[in-house]
Amino acid sequence: MKSLKANVNKKIIWIVTLFLFINYTWVVSYTSETYARNVNSSITRRVNVIGRTIGLKLYTDGILVAGMSEVDGADGNKYKPYQNSGIREGDMIKLVNGKEVANTNELIDIINKSNGESMSIRYQRESEETYTTITPIKALDGTYMIGLWVRDAAAGIGTLTYYEEATKTFAALGHGINDVDTNKLLNISNGELVTSQIVSIVKGEKGRPGEIRGTIDRCINIGNIEVNSDIGIYGKATNLEYINKVKKDEYPVAARNQIKEGKAKIICQLENKDKTEEFEIEIKKISRMNYKDNKSMLIKVTDQNLINKTGGIIPGMSGTPILQDGKFIGAITNVLLNDPTQGYAIFADMMMQ
Repeated sequence: MKSLKANVNKKIIWIVTLFLFINYTWVVSYTSETYARNVNSSITRRVNVIGRTIGLKLYTDGILVAGMSEVDGADGNKYKPYQNSGIREGDMIKLVNGKEVANTNELIDIINKSNGESMSIRYQRESEETYTTITPIKALDGTYMIGLWVRDAAAGIGTLTYYEEATKTFAALGHGINDVDTNKLLNISNGELVTSQIVSIVKGEKGRPGEIRGTIDRCINIGNIEVNSDIGIYGKATNLEYINKVKKDEYPVAARNQIKEGKAKIICQLENKDKTEEFEIEIKKISRMNYKDNKSMLIKVTDQNLINKTGGIIPGMSGTPILQDGKFIGAITNVLLNDPTQGYAIFADMMMQ
C-alpha cells in the first residue's frame, strides 16, 4: 500500500504469499442454463494439467482507494480533504483533472503540482462512475496530499491449474484475488503470470491454515493475465517454451455427472525441484447442482506423505488440479479452518467456462 503522504520513488519487491480465502462463498454471474448447455455438450475438451506453483502480478484498472487517514497540515491542524468528496474504500480513481492516471506515482505527482488548488476526480464504484472534487492540503513536509491510501497493483503465489493447447490459454487458483484491505474482487486492467520460488512451507493445523511462502522476485514471464474472476485467473500463455517444459499429459475434461465419490489424486509442487508430485485424496461429497460458487466438491487429503509435509491443504495450493479415472475433474479452492485435511474444489466444467 502507498500513502499520499510522501513523494517517494516507487520500488516493488515481489516477495509475497497469496492467502487461500477460508470459508468464503464466491458468486459467479453464469446461469445454470449456461452451464447445463456446456456440460451436456458432445464436444470433449482436453487440457494439460500443470500443478506448478506460480506467481501472479495484477495491475488495477485505475487507482484503488484502499483506505483514508487525516493529514497533518503545515499550519499544525489536522484535515480530511476527502471528507465531502463521496469517495470510499474500494473505489477506483480513473481520471484526475480530465487525464487518466496510470499508477500511484503519477497521482502523487499531479497532487504535488496542484499547489493546493481543487482537483476534479472521476472515480468508479462497481459499474457507476461519478465526478467529485478534492482540495489537497499542504503537509508538514511541504508536500501536498489528499489523505487517501491508494494501490495500483497486487501480487501473490498460487498454483497453475491447466494449459489448453487448442486455445493457448491457462487457468489458475479456482478463485479470484480480492484486495487485502477492501476484501472486494480486484478489478484489473491486465496482469502477468510468472515463475516463482518456494521459500518455505508452514504446515496447517486446526485453526491455523499454514501457507506456502514464496518469492516472485527476478521471475520469468509465462503469460498475460486477462481475467480475475470469482472462479479463477485466466489468460494467454506467451512463453510456450516454459509451458512445454512443465506441462503434463493431456487429459479429457470431465463433466460433473462423470465424477464420483471416492479416490482421486492431485498434482502439486511443494519443493524447488523440476517436478511435481502426485498425492491421493478422497471425494467425500459432490454438489452436482451447484452452479453458483467454487465449492463444488468436498474433498479430504488421505495421503500421509502430503499430510506430513503440509498438514493437508494450505494457502498457495488453490488451483491444484484433481484427476479421477484419467480425467481432469476440477481444482482445489478452499480449506476448512477446523480441519486442514479437508477442503473444497471447483468442477472442471465451471473452470472451463
